Amino acid sequence: MNLTLKVWRQKNASDKGGFREYKVKDISADMSFLEMLDVLNEELLEKGEDPVHFDHDCREGICGMCSLHINGKPHGPSQTTTCQLHMRSFKDGQTITIEPFRAKAFPVVKDLVVDRGAFDRIIQSGGYVSVNTGGVPDANEIPIPKVLADEAFDAATCIGCGACVAACKNASAMLFVSAKISQLSLLPQGRVERKERAEKMIAQMDKEGFGACTNTGACSAECPKEIKLSNIARMNREYFKASVTTENV
Repeated sequence: MNLTLKVWRQKNASDKGGFREYKVKDISADMSFLEMLDVLNEELLEKGEDPVHFDHDCREGICGMCSLHINGKPHGPSQTTTCQLHMRSFKDGQTITIEPFRAKAFPVVKDLVVDRGAFDRIIQSGGYVSVNTGGVPDANEIPIPKVLADEAFDAATCIGCGACVAACKNASAMLFVSAKISQLSLLPQGRVERKERAEKMIAQMDKEGFGACTNTGACSAECPKEIKLSNIARMNREYFKASVTTENV
């Protein structure tokens, strides 16, 4: 495959940045998208040019680091992570536009790398269980209905890649935050702090500069882990309950 790449190049957050065009040849259809970028970078290094900077780690669709906006879609044309996107999804001679995730809360570090520290700060504000529950009980000691266990597990599959933010016109992080709140509020271990958790995490989300939910469902449609919109409804209920209880008035 021979391809034309329009890649966003930006030195740092204060740099204006812009697209640069590159040609890559003899790309195998079995390559992953990141392997194709590796080929491009090898060519750039051979020419003595600065390689394209992009995030990656596990390359197994687990960590969510590979956050690229490809031809107008987070992670590209398939509902998967960029590292699991293969070049057979594209056609020979096609032009591919590659950008970083666009959001005020995700400032560009360099080229295609963005700082998603805002997600970390949201988790630090309340996305954990800090109650002293004594020794670790056996796994089957606390009975949990299978329906709730399954819902909690589904929410816990969120990898925090930021595709939901990139897909949203308002750059909302509600799908991410709701998944983390749901994961803990559904389980007995997380219910002790559920009110405080909802208030703190939503407050931090707003502080980071994420926008409001558009209610279009674009976030869930682009999520590589298929996190459900029902989590946002659950988060809103958790926040409402926390705001109207006597102890928080």
